[in-house]
Amino acid sequence: MITAEFCSSIFLAAIEDYHRLDQVDTACPVREEFSISDMLYRKCWIDTVQWHLEDMIRRPDLAPERFVELKRQIDSSNQRRTDLVEKIDDWFISAFQEIIPKENARMNTETPAWAIDRLSILLLKIFHMKEQTERSDASLEHIQLCRDKLNILLEQKTDLSFSLNALLNELQSGQAQMKVYRQMKMYNDPTTNPQLYNQ
Repeated sequence: MITAEFCSSIFLAAIEDYHRLDQVDTACPVREEFSISDMLYRKCWIDTVQWHLEDMIRRPDLAPERFVELKRQIDSSNQRRTDLVEKIDDWFISAFQEIIPKENARMNTETPAWAIDRLSILLLKIFHMKEQTERSDASLEHIQLCRDKLNILLEQKTDLSFSLNALLNELQSGQAQMKVYRQMKMYNDPTTNPQLYNQ
């Protein structure tokens, strides 16, 4: 069964692989999602690229044309991320299809894939906050502040991992059940965004 630790190990590999070149245009080494490992790796790669796009779009000297280009890249990245999270949930639905939920099985507020999504983002925060603690051009005050934040993020990772593992165990034992509500992003749909269908 998938665990938070298994997911984290794949996420860390993706983050480290990306930062070898640290270029947002670098193609993800995993082209197709044939396995859960492939899906997790590609999902974190998308998150990592988007992290850097979000940094880039905040430059005050950014030309308006470049801003629009980056905003569209971020929107496209968000859609790919959402689609992949739903694909990961489909994997869990298939994995748990033989399990009959107990009569009093609880419904969780989020699915396993959306909890895994939060874990991927959290590991990115940890990676980049750790970078801040190692800067030679920053003040001691900045470094200490970032160390304090890093400790909180590490505690959050422990808690999130515990909660994710508990949810997966409850789903496997029938003590919890999962239901997937597909993301219905209206602004990306030319039939539901009035700015698009009124053109």
